[in-house]
Amino acid sequence: MIRQIATAVVLGGFLLGPACAQDTPPEGPPPGGPTGPETKAERQKNNAAKLAGLLAFVKTHCADLRPNDDRFRGVVTGLGVSYDDLQSGDLDLRTRAYAEIYAKDIAANCTRAAENFGPGGRTIPDLVAKR
Repeated sequence: MIRQIATAVVLGGFLLGPACAQDTPPEGPPPGGPTGPETKAERQKNNAAKLAGLLAFVKTHCADLRPNDDRFRGVVTGLGVSYDDLQSGDLDLRTRAYAEIYAKDIAANCTRAAENFGPGGRTIPDLVAKR
């Protein structure tokens, strides 16, 4: 009887261990995988791509908002990134990826865009405007 209980506990641990492990997020990036932007210039490029992705998302999904292109060009230039660089290559791919991520929760991200980037926004005011 004790042996059967011990066997059941051990088997339960083997079966439930992997399931429990899936519920906890990883502590950091996997070894050998990409670690993200390492230099200031790369961080700036990535931030520009995030903003470009946000504006692409706003243009497509937020009916009451529109991008402020002039303000965006000024912000991107301030980051040291050419506006034209966002239109091709790796930065274009990053921009599209961010736009897709924002589109996973359209209502919440349109609200956040207005709060953080709209008139009087907390992050970058006037990056988006009301239509």
